[in-house]
Amino acid sequence: MATRHDGLSADEKAAVKQAAAERRRSSAGKNGEADVLAVIAGMDEHDRPIAEGLHALVQRELPELTCKTWYGFPAYCKDGKTVFFYQFAGKFKTRYGHLGFQDVAQLDDGALWPTAFAILEWNDEVEARVADLIKRAVG
Repeated sequence: MATRHDGLSADEKAAVKQAAAERRRSSAGKNGEADVLAVIAGMDEHDRPIAEGLHALVQRELPELTCKTWYGFPAYCKDGKTVFFYQFAGKFKTRYGHLGFQDVAQLDDGALWPTAFAILEWNDEVEARVADLIKRAVG
């Protein structure tokens, strides 16, 4: 039997408010790398190495991308559009964080393809796989 859903959780409501504030900061030209680095610094010991690895990878391999916070997540953009982001586990108290891709990402593969990938740790193998994904996504 279906149960009644009372709407957004407190964490989800906070993320929506955060997104509105981020849009205001972006409009003023103030949401950028400093905000991303602050979010990463505030992550727990599980999420932080993943986010740091991803950020370093993007800077090294795709320096043409810009970054910003997006719903409180580190996000990476091409031509002002979010291509991918890291939704860290601590944000919504989930079992794992994931690398998510927006519809502008060029990962199309027939009629079905994944748009999010769970990341449990950052290591050389994960970095190589993520590098391939983000390069394909950006085109």
